[in-house]
Amino acid sequence: MVEGHGTTRRGSNPRLEADPVIDIPPTPPGDARPGVKLPGAGPSSFVSLLLPLFSHTSDAATAAAVSSSTVSTALIIGAWYLSNIGVLLLNKYLLSIYGYRYPIFLTTLHMLACSAYSAAAVRWLRLVPLQPVSSRRQLLKIAALSAIFCFSVVCGNTSLRYLPVSFNQAIGATTPFFTAVFSLLVTCRRESATVYLALLPVVLGIVLASNSEPLFHLFGFLVCVGSTAGRALKSVVQGLLLTSDAERLNSMNLLMYMAPMAAAMLLPLSLWSEGDVAAATAAKAADDPRLLLFLFANATVAYLVNLTNFLVTKHTSALTLQVLGNAKAAVAAIVSVLIFRNPVTVMGITGFAITIMGVVLYGEAKKRSKSPSSSS
Repeated sequence: MVEGHGTTRRGSNPRLEADPVIDIPPTPPGDARPGVKLPGAGPSSFVSLLLPLFSHTSDAATAAAVSSSTVSTALIIGAWYLSNIGVLLLNKYLLSIYGYRYPIFLTTLHMLACSAYSAAAVRWLRLVPLQPVSSRRQLLKIAALSAIFCFSVVCGNTSLRYLPVSFNQAIGATTPFFTAVFSLLVTCRRESATVYLALLPVVLGIVLASNSEPLFHLFGFLVCVGSTAGRALKSVVQGLLLTSDAERLNSMNLLMYMAPMAAAMLLPLSLWSEGDVAAATAAKAADDPRLLLFLFANATVAYLVNLTNFLVTKHTSALTLQVLGNAKAAVAAIVSVLIFRNPVTVMGITGFAITIMGVVLYGEAKKRSKSPSSSS
């Protein structure tokens, strides 16, 4: 009697029990003998013949998936660079060169665009799951973050009226310094001595860059520092307020709730401080219809900055986003100098490089200070 494995077993037939045992060589499997088809062996033989093909196909599919993922990540990072640098250059062009001197109203348009695009992305396209506001207390916390967000963005846009993009980015690179200061003042959280030492080049570099900046403007410098400090304060307060799992929101949902609040705060402020800005914008658009295209493109790119921030973090990590941010400041400075031809000095470039080096050292020091606590 032939079993599934093709061997003869003694005692399989009662009539042969008295016969001497004869060694019979193993019978080859049915799929190895041409013209022989064992019962039940057909499907398994066919599958065994195709298994190598499937394994090669699976390997090829895996390699293709990895390659596709790498390409998509590279495209997302490229879009992140283009949107971040693009919004800076467009803001600079509109506020400083084109002559549209309404930074608060421009920021209001940014917030209105972010409100519309965020609602479409979350509620209709469902790029991320909708996270509803669970309580009035959470809503008040989001409103507080919106106020800080407004202050930071308005100050940043206003500074571009008076400062070149390269110097604006040099000041913006000092965000880790303000983050460490606000963490100590607001949350009483102390960093290691190595972290604080790493911040010294950050401060030293911006002092050198400021002293040698040919287009230095005191008011522009102060509001740019205010924008950088506001950005750091928002990150600290956000970590302090939205701490529980029920209140924690991803960046897309948080932007969807913050943007309309920010627009509601900014519009009265714009009408009060910038006059009848809507009529002035309409008059400018009547003289030059390109203004409407500039404003639409500027507001759209402002939303893409937030969208690509989220996508880069999702496809890589927050640390990668921080590293890309350090490189983005240098790239934006170089591109702005090439486009706007603002003068730079060797001392200014040196100061900017020292600041970027300090930011990199700060990131490494923070990572090393967290390692012992995470391992323990």
